Amino acid sequence: VQLQASGGGSVQAGGSLRLSCAASGRSFSNYDMAWFRQAPRKEREYVASINWSGSITFYADSVKGRFTISRDNAKNTVYLQLNGLKPEDTAVYYCAGGLVADNEYAYWGQGTLVTVSS
Repeated sequence: VQLQASGGGSVQAGGSLRLSCAASGRSFSNYDMAWFRQAPRKEREYVASINWSGSITFYADSVKGRFTISRDNAKNTVYLQLNGLKPEDTAVYYCAGGLVADNEYAYWGQGTLVTVSS
């Protein structure tokens, strides 16, 4: 599975963005998917995940109520809607797929940069 993330950009605090992650290769609809992020000088952290059908979602406490993960299996795409952005959300956002262990995924996209200014 190849994953291609897009949709990052620069916004002011309080703004919104929608990230997309397009998958190609083996059957996308079989895989749980997730978003992670890595801020400058910090370790990568989990943001949100969604099961294969889209019926179950989880979020990090830091983004709960502001971000929404969703997927469209017909389009082989997973989304992350970012609302109420804060400067501390500034990071490179990565999509991941194919859960193999607790918070470990087999496939990773290249990342898309989100910059939030105050």
